[in-house]
Amino acid sequence: MLNGLTRHVPITTDPDAAEAIERVILEEGPETVAAVFLEPVQNSGGCFVPFDGYWQRVREICDEYGVLLVSDEVICAFGRLGTWFGGHKFDYVPDMITFAKGATSGYAPLGGVITRPHIAEAVKEGGDLFWHGITFGGHPVSCAVALANIEAMDAEGIVDHAARHQDLFREKLETLLEHPIAAEVRGTGYFYAVELQKDPERGIPFNSEEAADIVARLKPVLLRLGMIARADGRGAPILQYSPPLIAGPDEFDEIVRISREALDIAWAEMQADGGA
Repeated sequence: MLNGLTRHVPITTDPDAAEAIERVILEEGPETVAAVFLEPVQNSGGCFVPFDGYWQRVREICDEYGVLLVSDEVICAFGRLGTWFGGHKFDYVPDMITFAKGATSGYAPLGGVITRPHIAEAVKEGGDLFWHGITFGGHPVSCAVALANIEAMDAEGIVDHAARHQDLFREKLETLLEHPIAAEVRGTGYFYAVELQKDPERGIPFNSEEAADIVARLKPVLLRLGMIARADGRGAPILQYSPPLIAGPDEFDEIVRISREALDIAWAEMQADGGA
């Protein structure tokens, strides 16, 4: 965050990605940079998992230049990655964590921010702070729902269940790579994407028009077959999955069955219409 503005670093799996953040900080001037916001697993584009050491290097960079590190966990927190938070998965400690629907399992609307003590103390003890509020801020009912939900998840071992079954989920999804347009499975925990390409064997992607076409065809087919999954085209077209954390082998089989059928139908329709 740069003086109230946002500067984006391109999505990449290149080991130089952390250094790209440092270059942006230096280009803008460290004194103008308030914070670096990152998702533990990048959502847009389809479940990009950080390489080993990425988060540790970003933490070093932020510390070196006095920049806050914010872990955006609106999607990833409360079990989605097979851990309570992204820092548990990838071994880092952010300065702030943003969270939302996972705290209540979607039963009530809630979003919030968790901070390290030095930030919380500055807010509580500061004299000339900009105080702000909204009419539905600090909603007691949603907060009560979140506390009850977290207690139930802990008591019933929901996050541990996801951790135990995450590898099986990936194994099941990888059987989709037998399909002629399924190119890659990536993700972790209960958060995965299958990237689609026109010719995976030769690494030929769909062009932008073809990508929009296959995504538009997949969305209604998936719903008609009885599964809610994200068909997304903000980059390479993907099928993205974030199943209930109580899902297990039977549900995985159903996810794969419906996905394969949806891919068959959408791809056949697209070819028949001359779209590929």
